[in-house]
Amino acid sequence: MSNRLNAPNDLRAFWMPFTANRQFKKEPRLFVGAKDMYYTTHDGRQVLDGTAGLWCVNAGHCRPKITEAIREQAGELDYAPAFQLGHPKAFELANRLVDIAPEGMNHVLYTNSGSESVETALKVALAYHRVKGNGSRFRLIGRERGYHGVNFGGISVGGIVANRKMFGTLLTGVDHMPHTHQPGKNNFTRGEPEHGGDIATELERIVTLHDASTIAAVIIEPVAGSTGVLIPPKGYLQRLREICTKHGILLIFDEVITGFGRLGAPFAAQYYDVKPDMITTAKGLTNGVIPMGAVFVTSEIHDAFMNGPEHMIEFFHGYTYSGNPIASAAALATLDTYKEEGLLTRAAELSDYWADALHSLRDCPNVIDIRNTGLIGAIELNPIAGEPTKRAFTAFLKAYESGLLIRTTGDIIALSPPLIIEKQHIDELFGKLRTILQNNI
Repeated sequence: MSNRLNAPNDLRAFWMPFTANRQFKKEPRLFVGAKDMYYTTHDGRQVLDGTAGLWCVNAGHCRPKITEAIREQAGELDYAPAFQLGHPKAFELANRLVDIAPEGMNHVLYTNSGSESVETALKVALAYHRVKGNGSRFRLIGRERGYHGVNFGGISVGGIVANRKMFGTLLTGVDHMPHTHQPGKNNFTRGEPEHGGDIATELERIVTLHDASTIAAVIIEPVAGSTGVLIPPKGYLQRLREICTKHGILLIFDEVITGFGRLGAPFAAQYYDVKPDMITTAKGLTNGVIPMGAVFVTSEIHDAFMNGPEHMIEFFHGYTYSGNPIASAAALATLDTYKEEGLLTRAAELSDYWADALHSLRDCPNVIDIRNTGLIGAIELNPIAGEPTKRAFTAFLKAYESGLLIRTTGDIIALSPPLIIEKQHIDELFGKLRTILQNNI
């Protein structure tokens, strides 16, 4: 590998996202290669990927089928407009996607990221009620501690304070349900917590406050990932579905993280047996290789727009790169890889072993909670007085030094490895974490 790749000549120009830029540029952490479960660093070390990149590399790194599909497509058709024109793979991919989606999710709109998928779904919800003659439904309901990307719609319905506080009034007409995290009742829970399902009834209070006739949609993550892995309590998602149905409110599941096998089923909607009206996806759709997202909608929503003269555009929305040929090829190869290796259900096979290893860290210093579902886990640490986030960030740095990639948010360690993980990788991951945590960081 060339020195050009191993050592960039200057780090100053790149303003890095969600990064402590000054700290990073004093001590850079650079990946220059990857294969299957491991990254290679600029100084030649192997780092076990405990986070599937950023919740996205579900099939592991540099998989041959995906790599070859991209190479072939780039040489055959690099770009095709998506407005009033198309190319075969975009349609083939949409058909393949609805085949694995929850029943009734029969149509797909393409985006380029999870943030764009959320914006698309919110716009569809507003426009749907308008074409149905219910234009008074303009309100959007999110949830405290929710993460729905970084665009204005997403941070408006999202509920992570640091992501919202610098950007003014955001969208109007937005309200938030309370989050479901109850540390005093549900500490060290495996799977769905026993307590908190009744929190869903807070949506009834919001409906009473604003009146159902003004509310277009509710959007939630079935499992809240970026805020630190909050698992839905038993009965919670089912109750939200009932309330939304009762009041004619669309229910949107943000499955940018949980989609494509993370819980042991293709989608969390199937895992929890709750059918939303829309599902937003991205990340695992292309195994993180090329930016692409997709929004699944029911036939009822799609068909409501198919009115008026046939030569007229039904929905004024889309992106230059919607259904991009190379991204479509990557996604098709990703779906092939998932199918051939059984990765959309593999988390179910490993979830007990994963949970046992994760919860074995309960006795480590400063661990105040552990929670898990599928191949997702979180270890919550007791914050250092007066220095929030520092304990977890120190763990992140120590993990990198010891050859392990973890993700932190606040003082929570979040884990979500590639779905190709084997038991020996799980042992390696939690063995290294135990060493780090026992050093009383």
